[in-house]
Amino acid sequence: MNHLAAIPTELTTNTLTTAGLAIGLGLLITEHVRWFRGSGGTAAAGGGAPGGKAKDPKELVPMWFGIAVGTLMVACPAGLLGTAAGFLRWGGNGIGGLIMDWTTGAQATAVAQASAPAIDGYGAIVLTALVIALFLLRKTFAKAIKGRFWRGVWCGTLLAIGTGVFALIGNTVVPGVNELGAWAIGSLVNSSPL
Repeated sequence: MNHLAAIPTELTTNTLTTAGLAIGLGLLITEHVRWFRGSGGTAAAGGGAPGGKAKDPKELVPMWFGIAVGTLMVACPAGLLGTAAGFLRWGGNGIGGLIMDWTTGAQATAVAQASAPAIDGYGAIVLTALVIALFLLRKTFAKAIKGRFWRGVWCGTLLAIGTGVFALIGNTVVPGVNELGAWAIGSLVNSSPL
């Protein structure tokens, strides 16, 4: 089978529990509250920081980029990224279940047995290049940016391939990366516009 001709309608399957949903929402809410309040000082007190760290949309880029990467990891049918996404989702469901049991006494139930669009051979080219670039550039990013990125990755593996509004992210990011890879092969390598 030619991997570049993979059927884009193939799906990956993952389970999300109410506990995993709670962890993912907690990460998302926490990062956005930190962004809204600013980095401390007068911004945290409501006065707004001069020169403006508070509410600067650029501060959310690492988090949302991490969410996109987490979404793409879930869309990988196998390999290191697919296995890591399964591990992160398993960990989120497990840790969330423990916290939910301790705090409320309620047991986690399955929220979604979601099927995400799978990354195809073209999208795999883009994702592989992205992973290589991130690995080689990892020392150039500040610690705070890395933390926001990794929280976004975990949040993306827990939320982006759910149902409802969260499914919109997965159904936008994955086909977009697949199309970007198809364009790159068609236009840049084969010199034929798509």
